[in-house]
Amino acid sequence: MSIEYEEQLAGSLVDSFPKDFGYGVENMDMMQENLENSPSADNKPRILLMGLRRSGKSSIQKVVFHKMSPNETLFLESTNKIYKDDISGSSFVNFHIWDFPGQVDFFDPTFDYEMIFRGTGALIFVIDAQDDYVEALGRLHLTVSRAFRVNPEINFEVFIHKVDGLSDDHKIETQRDIHQRANDDLADASLEKLHLSFYLTSIYDHSIFEAFSKVVQKLIPQLPTLENLLNIFISIPFLSNSGIEKAFLFDVVSKIYIATDSSPVDMQSYELCCDMIDVVIDVSCIYGLKDDGNGNAYDKESLAIIKLNNTTVLYLKEVTKFLALVCILREESFERKGLIDYNFHCFRKAIHEVFEVSSSTQRTGAAVGNGLARLKSTALNGTPRSLV
Repeated sequence: MSIEYEEQLAGSLVDSFPKDFGYGVENMDMMQENLENSPSADNKPRILLMGLRRSGKSSIQKVVFHKMSPNETLFLESTNKIYKDDISGSSFVNFHIWDFPGQVDFFDPTFDYEMIFRGTGALIFVIDAQDDYVEALGRLHLTVSRAFRVNPEINFEVFIHKVDGLSDDHKIETQRDIHQRANDDLADASLEKLHLSFYLTSIYDHSIFEAFSKVVQKLIPQLPTLENLLNIFISIPFLSNSGIEKAFLFDVVSKIYIATDSSPVDMQSYELCCDMIDVVIDVSCIYGLKDDGNGNAYDKESLAIIKLNNTTVLYLKEVTKFLALVCILREESFERKGLIDYNFHCFRKAIHEVFEVSSSTQRTGAAVGNGLARLKSTALNGTPRSLV
């Protein structure tokens, strides 16, 4: 494997990486008085992490959003109060995570559960697949049924967690059993309209990042626009037969991909892209800062090219402050790097326009249309052509 890496420092974007390259400070003192006040403070969507004690909720949060090593989570203390984590990596990944302790009865009269669920975008219920999950299924049904009656718009997600210790056959059987029992309970309660999404997850591989990507994507109103831009980017006429095979738009902090093109996601390709982001971050932290330690490890000049020994090329470029485009393409297609770079420039400009106009519905349509038009107006030789 050969690696070409270009890194120049510019602008004030990200102060540092590895563990300091995170999303901010956790509020460790949020109890009932905070629950009553914080929802009105801003309009960020809220993700609730719920489940029984020791199911792995806090470990998931620490690994995905705070770059904690999975082995370090073994030393985490059990959560005994509600933690609020403000995730603000970019305008697309911008939400709160509330981690509920398993032993707290949030349906107690002292808790305003209607207020909690009313402002929630997604509810993630974590089930320990290595434990007896009968009690967990009962708590799952109680939680989602109460939440659905308060807010039918919530996305209900079930993480069948800690599957790293199970065989492939056992994983499939466990998922089938939990899926069947949970949906049977909903049918018995006449809640057929309540949809549960199930994911097999583990903090020891990329499955937890894949699952959280799916959860976060449902909270991004600009997702159809982003997917459309990526589809156009990889299907430019002169690249359609031998060009980019897959493209991801990553949040480099969490390695969550907030959008991808319409082709199916191959887990191995996703893992390669995640590993590439780790390489860029690690190399940037070692060699990308000034001699005095100042500067930024990830900025608008960040670029990485990794050539694998199977004629595959991984190509990463900075899109915004926290977003990166990672592409998988064949080596012969990379000979047209100038054309790819030009279309990437059009793609990045369109993404920035989506950022700028996201608060205005009228302006959004015009800006995205301009970005799409620039991509579509590229001639076969890579030069712009006038729109008719």
